[in-house]
Amino acid sequence: MAITLENCHAVEALEEALAKYSLPEIVNTDQGSQFTATKFTDAMLSRNVLLSMDGKGVWRDSMFVERVWCSVQYGDVYLKAYDSVSHAHRSISDYLNWHNQNRPHSRLADQTRDEAYFATLPAIKSAA
Repeated sequence: MAITLENCHAVEALEEALAKYSLPEIVNTDQGSQFTATKFTDAMLSRNVLLSMDGKGVWRDSMFVERVWCSVQYGDVYLKAYDSVSHAHRSISDYLNWHNQNRPHSRLADQTRDEAYFATLPAIKSAA
């Protein structure tokens, strides 16, 4: 487990996601060097997945991810002194599972994020 995100780590995370979920039509990233590296772009383009990159310095493109990361920081990271990278990984993973599966959201009619998301899947499948 790495504490930096280099192109090999981005590709590894990508491969893990592709094994767990279906192939996306498009992948959106920021312009970080790990995502512009040939190794990463080739991994996507060889599967006919389109690439989309946020504009340089355009904060609005990543505001939803930044908001989630803020929740993770204040809900877990700043509250704990992790013993190791693996402890941090486990703790943050547990927090994200709780955040998605158990924490109701007022903008989602007090549903959890998972409830709101998975409720849309049959409609998406039948519309295709």
